[in-house]
Amino acid sequence: MKRFKKVMSSVLLASMMLSSVACSSQSEKEPSANATTAAAAAETKGADEKATEAAGSDEKAASDLKVGFIFLHDENSTYDLNFIEAATRACGEAGVTPIFKTNIPEGQECYEAACELADAGCSIVFADSFGHEDYMIEAAKEYPEVQFCHATGTKAHTEGLSNYHNAFATIFEGRYLAGIAAGMKLNEMIESGAITEDQAKMGYIGAYTYAEVISGYTSFFLGARSVCPSTTMEVTFTGSWYDETAEKEGANKLIENGCVLISQHADSMGAPTACEKAGVPDVSYNGSTASACPNTFIVSSKIDWAPYYAYIIDSVENGTEIATDWTGTLETGSVVLTDFGTAAAEGTADAIAKAEADLKSGSIHVFDVSTFTVDGAALTSYMADVDTDADYTPDTEVIKDGYFDESGEGFRSAPYFDLKIDGITLLDTAF
Repeated sequence: MKRFKKVMSSVLLASMMLSSVACSSQSEKEPSANATTAAAAAETKGADEKATEAAGSDEKAASDLKVGFIFLHDENSTYDLNFIEAATRACGEAGVTPIFKTNIPEGQECYEAACELADAGCSIVFADSFGHEDYMIEAAKEYPEVQFCHATGTKAHTEGLSNYHNAFATIFEGRYLAGIAAGMKLNEMIESGAITEDQAKMGYIGAYTYAEVISGYTSFFLGARSVCPSTTMEVTFTGSWYDETAEKEGANKLIENGCVLISQHADSMGAPTACEKAGVPDVSYNGSTASACPNTFIVSSKIDWAPYYAYIIDSVENGTEIATDWTGTLETGSVVLTDFGTAAAEGTADAIAKAEADLKSGSIHVFDVSTFTVDGAALTSYMADVDTDADYTPDTEVIKDGYFDESGEGFRSAPYFDLKIDGITLLDTAF
């Protein structure tokens, strides 16, 4: 089997062409991603898969190290584009060669892609989507000499493989800060008479009812409510990470329901463009939408994956161990906000700067249990599913010093906040 893969890999590599696709920096993007990005395009393998070997910069790679990347979609997805840009930047700065595989589904195709990258000489293989995990683990067992790293996964700390690793970041802090921007906008609308206090209802489009999505919309809501106490929110789900039609329809439904501000945890431009058409303020995710939505864009939070890529490249080059679970933070530069759009309210930058400083110092916590209730009651204890099993069995006490310790030290990096707090109404929860 390996020999067949190696032959096929050699054929694939022989057919690859290096080219550079420059992504010019835009003022609305976050400062840390403001450098010109280069990515190389290669031959298309089938309708949905594209393998790319990219130099990552105009200079020749300084080492022989190759890093393979598996992306669920391509640059048309804001989620995957964020990973692609970070990978190109980090590999360029490190002088190593990245090989990109795009449009790889969350199925056996991921295992095949991982094996092809290992056979192509990649010392590191990275995958970017939750559903890739089982297939990455399968490949890691077959190629013990290759380091397999996976974003958003939950099983590295229970699998016990020395060459399989999970990574995530405290993006709930970024969403909390973006929520403050939303709350400031709601206050502006109240003060101007555009809405009343009891009309401060936000809408949110989520992909699935996973803990990662629940953690995200809850932290966004708590950020907004920290500055606009009358805030409520409705959340609808699409059942897909990327479905432009469903996301647009979801946004329109929420707007029809009286939501006066929209945010999302889904990967297309469906919701932001619906907001622009309706004139409804929008907080996007994974990157600025200011160019497409100049009148309604407020801000976006995102994970900058470049610090993690730099870390794993350095670890392999120097023979040091890669953490089983790695969590990026505000301090590591892994959790960032874009520049503000024209729809941001006056005073937003100052409010966010203060909250960010307080988060870094530990004087406030996103999931402070004194700031929310569950079914009308205060939360004093909670057993979360940290050591994931097939039944999602609660196994770990996560209330610590008065707050829910999301992605806490000694716990897994991926979110496990799955509580339904008061003030948030869920719609279409079949997903």
